[in-house]
Amino acid sequence: MDIVHIPTHLIDEDKDQPRYQFDEEALRELMSSIEELGLLSPIKVRTTQDVRYKIIYGNRRYKACSSLNLPTIPCIVSTATDDLEIYLEQIAENLTRQGFSPIEEAEAFNKLLTDPKFSSSLKYLSSKLGKPEAYLKNKLDLLKFSPAVRKLIVGGTEIRKDQLTEDQLMPLKDLPLEYRDSLALIMASDEMPVTDVKRIARLFKDKDISDGTKGKLLFKTGSQLLETWSTYEHNRKERAKQAEPKAAVVVAENGEASPQSAAAEASSPAAPQRERARTKTEAAGIEPLSEPDAQLSGEMSSEHDEAHEEAQSESFVEGMLNLLLSALPAPCHLSPSDLPRLEGVEKQQFAQDVDTLISDLEKHLAEWRSVKDMLTVKN
Repeated sequence: MDIVHIPTHLIDEDKDQPRYQFDEEALRELMSSIEELGLLSPIKVRTTQDVRYKIIYGNRRYKACSSLNLPTIPCIVSTATDDLEIYLEQIAENLTRQGFSPIEEAEAFNKLLTDPKFSSSLKYLSSKLGKPEAYLKNKLDLLKFSPAVRKLIVGGTEIRKDQLTEDQLMPLKDLPLEYRDSLALIMASDEMPVTDVKRIARLFKDKDISDGTKGKLLFKTGSQLLETWSTYEHNRKERAKQAEPKAAVVVAENGEASPQSAAAEASSPAAPQRERARTKTEAAGIEPLSEPDAQLSGEMSSEHDEAHEEAQSESFVEGMLNLLLSALPAPCHLSPSDLPRLEGVEKQQFAQDVDTLISDLEKHLAEWRSVKDMLTVKN
């Protein structure tokens, strides 16, 4: 291929190219290398209608040359005009480069699938890019998470504080929105290994645990959640042992408890207490806690009692107040220019996240207004 030295001022960046995140330190290192050795690898461009050139790939090298005020840049001029082929070439080139983030990949694949001017399929992309469909699907699953989580996602497998790998996020991707993002941020903050994330995810996928209990679990740290999982699994196994045939209640063929088992239950020392509790629960119209909920509730109560013995702990309301005050950022004006560039599934997910946030904030607002009213009455 012929290499042509094109004046730098005639070259334009492609604002729609897949890669847009550039590490400043790596860029400075590239500038030092170009100053010492020159640009060893040319960039690739295509001509535009206004007698200029637009970059196909090599944006980072272009940025380094521009910052060094080089008058010309060595280029390969492409004759390609098909937008799909150009975009696929940009992705293929970036996949071979370090620093092409998992989120940039996911957004690029999503654009090819949802943008009307591309309208590709997973099968077509898999064949053109040489990647299995499962690889593409895993990348697209990253777009289920909120922008706050996405900005923490990095390539590789090393677990680092306040960062997330794809392996850490995969066990959480199918959780409901109200748990998914919160757990991801906890996993990032506490540097939780992938095996531990999988265990915690199983806790939140358990249908025997109520949504209310799961909501309370979100106030725990990663290590506390892992301890809760361990205790819950141990108790679950113990319950399974106790339910073995030799310890089970004898059931008559018609499906009702036999007279012997009913008599044994009635004569049990705990029978009066159970009956009184059942009567009070039914009279109050309260649904009893399921056994898993009761177990987790008991565990959390035990933790609270231990903390209370060591020192006077803050009340639940005070804890919630402090948590919200520390988590909520200061209000600021958001303009249309602040909105992220999103398309297709990603745009729909973002809108859904905004709706969820508004709903949650309105509920919080109603609760705290109620707290304010109660304080006024109390005084």
